[in-house]
Amino acid sequence: MADDSSTSHRRDPIKSSVGNVAAQRRREKAVTVGKERRESLVRAKRLCRVGATGDDNVPVEGNDMITDKTGFLLDAQTSTAVKELKSAAAYQGKGAMQKRVNSLRELRRLLSKSEFSPVEAALKAGAIPLLVQCLSFGSPDEQLLEAAWCLTNFATGKPEETKALMPALPFHIAHLGEKSYLPVAKQCAWALGNVAGEGEELRNVLLSQGALPPLASMMLPNKGSTVRTTAWALSNLIKGPDPKAATELIKVDGVLMQFFGTYEKQMRRWPLK
Repeated sequence: MADDSSTSHRRDPIKSSVGNVAAQRRREKAVTVGKERRESLVRAKRLCRVGATGDDNVPVEGNDMITDKTGFLLDAQTSTAVKELKSAAAYQGKGAMQKRVNSLRELRRLLSKSEFSPVEAALKAGAIPLLVQCLSFGSPDEQLLEAAWCLTNFATGKPEETKALMPALPFHIAHLGEKSYLPVAKQCAWALGNVAGEGEELRNVLLSQGALPPLASMMLPNKGSTVRTTAWALSNLIKGPDPKAATELIKVDGVLMQFFGTYEKQMRRWPLK
């Protein structure tokens, strides 16, 4: 009996050790999964600094290593910019359109400053309803472009920040039509690609709202960077285990060839070594 008791006491630490190792492995796996999730989202989303026009001269100021003081300043500037946009949206006098465009451009400039853009501050200040208003049909193309650009960068934020774009999604989809100004359509495709990159829930929302057919149609005229942006947005939209969206996309005449052509060009540009 003494021997059995001794054996029992000797085994307990071994069991405890195995349990600790297993727990440690679970923790490490959770950390790894979380890291992979963050890295996957970074790859799936793109901050729009240059915009749909391809103007490389658009200023992007600041340093990515933002200090707390700079962050507070940026948040304050963003809140002020949203207030200015609210004032401009309500203004009906002479030069109203240019006033709105200037306000949108300032907000866009702030949101494009870095990967740590002040999205949360803009949300708290009430930017989304104003930007949705600026996306309304009949608005000047320049205003539509700036509003879509701002919303594109909203969708690079945290999940809850991306979900805040829900009221704007039908407008983005509607502006994908062939009658839309091409830079506006491209910018809306970019925004939808960011939203789709957030995850399955928002992908399903976009699919239910009919985002796939107009995006697929944008692949057919070979418009260089527009096709690349659209192909990327579609690749985010059809992700996941459910093949329904991918099957629907394949049925669109000519889209598959454009997909292969687009990615072949990308591989030529960045060949494997």
